[in-house]
Amino acid sequence: MLLTLLDMAMRWDAGKVLDLAKGYREACVLAAAADLELFGAMAGGRLTAGQVARRIKGDPRAAAVLLDALAALGLLRKRDGRYAVPADVASVLTPGGSNSVISMSQHHANCMRRWAQLARVVRTGRPAARMPSVRGRGKDVEAFIGGMHDLNAHIAPGLIRDIQPLPFRHLLDVGGASGTWTIAFLEANPSGTATIFDLPRVIPMARRRLRKLGLGKRVRVVAGDFCRDPLPKGADLAWVSAIVHQNSREENRRLFRKVFRALQPGGRIAVRDVVMEESRTAPASGALFAVNMLVGTPGGGTFTFRELKEDLRRAGFSGARLARRGDGNESVVVARR
Repeated sequence: MLLTLLDMAMRWDAGKVLDLAKGYREACVLAAAADLELFGAMAGGRLTAGQVARRIKGDPRAAAVLLDALAALGLLRKRDGRYAVPADVASVLTPGGSNSVISMSQHHANCMRRWAQLARVVRTGRPAARMPSVRGRGKDVEAFIGGMHDLNAHIAPGLIRDIQPLPFRHLLDVGGASGTWTIAFLEANPSGTATIFDLPRVIPMARRRLRKLGLGKRVRVVAGDFCRDPLPKGADLAWVSAIVHQNSREENRRLFRKVFRALQPGGRIAVRDVVMEESRTAPASGALFAVNMLVGTPGGGTFTFRELKEDLRRAGFSGARLARRGDGNESVVVARR
């Protein structure tokens, strides 16, 4: 809603300000339903509020209020005191849905808990306290990894086409999560191989996805922490996707130096992230994403091309260019070792 208002460049009045101020309400209703895994629990049935409450281990009165709000928003259908999940909602908000974004919805619920502390963060300069969802910290990590796949699986093939030519024999996917980008790169380059490097708790998710797609023999999966450990060597292309916004500029320089050491001579690094205009007010989605990093990280943010180019140069890279510009995390900067 905020971006719509900004795009229209309208004159502000009391009504528009209050519409913006109460925009949290719908988001909170969806976040609660996502955290409670309510849509999956209801899939395929016409249930009373009491039946739903038992399935989600909730209070009957509270569940009824939430269910009525979801029905008012059109996310549920209510008839004769029973609730059902419409087919289009099931497709996007249940784990097995054909276009499921339930993991990303759960991740946004976690983000919202931090955004609610923004004023305190601005006063103290420290990131918001992390509050786990009702599902627990482990499930929150799974939601983040799953959410990144929900978000990126649809855009990866087109984005990779846009940044060609970017040939490689062996790809190093730094912080490659469950393999979404590695899979897209290997589909675009049938003769290529890859290494995914990420935290130990992520590795099983990557192995499952690669095995399911028959790519296990083309991909090496290495556990480690790119903040502390050296990166696997031997690649001629390093993909650093949606990482630099989590870091300060000095942290990014350290990461870029690790990538430089890991790459073969003449290899290239490709950094996918938000790239801001010099004003830092455009793209608007990037300015808001900087707030997300403010509440969630000690030093993260969004950066301009000039800043990324300078940090890559300090790490030893040359010839940095903006290979693709997008409104969100879809810009790509490429440089050579």
